[in-house]
Amino acid sequence: MPSTEVLVVGAGPTGLVLALWLARLGVRVRIVDKTSAPATTSRALAVQARTLEFYRQFGIADAIMERGREVSAANLWVAGRRVARLELGAMGAGLSPYAYAFIFPQDEHERLLVDCLLAAGVSVERDTELVAFDDRAHGIVATLKRADGRMETAEAAFIAGCDGAHSRVRETMSVGFTGGTYEHLFYVADVDARGPVVNGDVHVGLDPTDFLAVFPLAGADRARLVGTVRDEAVADRDHLTWNDVGKRVIEWLQIDIQRVNWFSTYRVHHRVAGHFRRGRAFLLGDAAHVHSPVGGQGMNTGIGDAVNLAWKLAAVFGARADARILDTYEPERIAFARRLVATTDQVFTGVTSSTAMARLIRLRIAPLVLPPLFASAAVRRLAFRTVSQTGIAYRGSALSEGRAGSVHAGDRLPWVPQNASPEGADNFAPLRSLDWQVHVYGAVSPPISAACGERRLALHQFEWRPSMRTAGLQRDALYLIRPDGYVGFAAPEQSAARLATYLDARGVRTAGAR
Repeated sequence: MPSTEVLVVGAGPTGLVLALWLARLGVRVRIVDKTSAPATTSRALAVQARTLEFYRQFGIADAIMERGREVSAANLWVAGRRVARLELGAMGAGLSPYAYAFIFPQDEHERLLVDCLLAAGVSVERDTELVAFDDRAHGIVATLKRADGRMETAEAAFIAGCDGAHSRVRETMSVGFTGGTYEHLFYVADVDARGPVVNGDVHVGLDPTDFLAVFPLAGADRARLVGTVRDEAVADRDHLTWNDVGKRVIEWLQIDIQRVNWFSTYRVHHRVAGHFRRGRAFLLGDAAHVHSPVGGQGMNTGIGDAVNLAWKLAAVFGARADARILDTYEPERIAFARRLVATTDQVFTGVTSSTAMARLIRLRIAPLVLPPLFASAAVRRLAFRTVSQTGIAYRGSALSEGRAGSVHAGDRLPWVPQNASPEGADNFAPLRSLDWQVHVYGAVSPPISAACGERRLALHQFEWRPSMRTAGLQRDALYLIRPDGYVGFAAPEQSAARLATYLDARGVRTAGAR
């Protein structure tokens, strides 16, 4: 076995989370990045509830929340008139411990993850570029290029491509990256500004030709603007400045720009790799999928990829599962990536398209339809589950079997606040173990208690309360929870034989810790 078990290429949020989760589980990991330093400008902003739930599992959610800011509402403006306001704070009430939208700029986010990784004994190797790699019978043999031009041969059992849309790992794997590019050129700017919409809310402004989104940043009078560049300026893209962006929506939103701290332009792509795995090589994050920024999904989806792969790799190295468990990574994550690209493409096209039909929908129909829609509690909860990524499920996975109550195997474990368990907290508290565990909401049968003891499988019993039924759980049912907080096996009746059959059929060995 090579001294490095996993070589992570790319030290953005996806690669950092993958390396951090692996390191916490005792995997020998090495992470390289061709840049000389972490990013110093903010890109992705939104940290979704599901990501914060993952971060809580290894103890950094509180640090994220201390440094970022909660967003209370989103507003839609059309031709200078506010047509809809959505209170975000109440959308996820009872669904997650993080029932709100949260802003934390990617550059600060990366620095925090780098510090956490250092505390786990792993440092990012900067100015180190992957040139190529071979997938051999015994493992990966990679060629790395240092800043001084020196070439190094590195060996690892697996390689993880977290190296962005222009991924060298994906290129070496010869995996296609089908999709396209939107016609419009967009800008992003971090500004100091004043005005009625610089108030801590998210604002989206539309008119016949322009689009503008305003996001709050930490600190007084700071905001992120995302909008369209004037068509006549696109030909000279290499020299675009703040003066080239459309100002009409800025003016009718009465935004007084005091200073532009950072400005950049970009085109939006929508692509999904043909495969997320080939042999010992995996693709994650932007190396596997890119899409429009609608809903703040990109960075969070990459982090979800990292968590999904990390616990499976760690299980293989720790003799906790057969290597075939790695076969479940691609089908679980690629299905969601394809749906995400398709849905964000539809929304983004509707918001930015210059066709007559698109203008009619966003300027006439949306202002009439959205207010009554968002007045519905059911619609708000659906919107939260979709945007927060708490609704992601793996029901069709080979790791998913059974149903109890309205909870199917493959679903994220429903959150139940404040229970009477020995942990004295909610039912997510035991997930900090990053290991398989059994949950019973009600009474535990002696055979299940004995079976869990024999297999050294953690058993958590929660005193039954009506709120558990509201969450979809069934009294006295058995739920086997994966290390990432998803239900692997669910059974209305507590059968030790069925639990054993599930574990043995999938090669899961809970008593074989390294």
